Amino acid sequence: MKKLFAIAAMCCMLSIAALAQATTPDFSGTWTLDVSKSKLDDRSRVESMTLTVTQTAKDIKIDTKTTRAPRPEGAGGGMGGGGRRGGGFGGDSVMTYTLDGKTTTIQQESQMGQIPVSLTGKLDGGTLNLSSSRTFNGPNGEVTATTKDTWTLSPDGKTLTVNRESQTPRGANSSTMVFVKK
Repeated sequence: MKKLFAIAAMCCMLSIAALAQATTPDFSGTWTLDVSKSKLDDRSRVESMTLTVTQTAKDIKIDTKTTRAPRPEGAGGGMGGGGRRGGGFGGDSVMTYTLDGKTTTIQQESQMGQIPVSLTGKLDGGTLNLSSSRTFNGPNGEVTATTKDTWTLSPDGKTLTVNRESQTPRGANSSTMVFVKK
């Protein structure tokens, strides 16, 4: 009887472990922003964005390429940089987050030179939570910019929705970006 119970318990544990692995979302692939389905903040000026995502059991690497519309005539500077390519914050970048909730720090090239960026990533069921924080000295003193992303996949795995909350000295912004898998 004890032997039968032990075998049944082991089968249950293996089934639960297999089910848990099956429900872990895989965000890997190349994703293209569908601007028409996205709700972008007015200051973003995003014309196109591509995410190339590589995910392992321990981390996720996100290579972002962004094309932006030029600043309107008379618009002030700011942290986003001018021109067509992303630059500054929210532009072209490669970030690698661990998926265990621990914070890592990288150095990122910006208009202000190399700045430290703290990255935190955590898988929570079917949701991926990513956050980044930068603090540096700008022309007007110390500046902190934070971003919190919540990633979810559609049931068929072909649509990625990223809800983003950003906080900068200019205020808070919210965006919903809808990406389609290439």
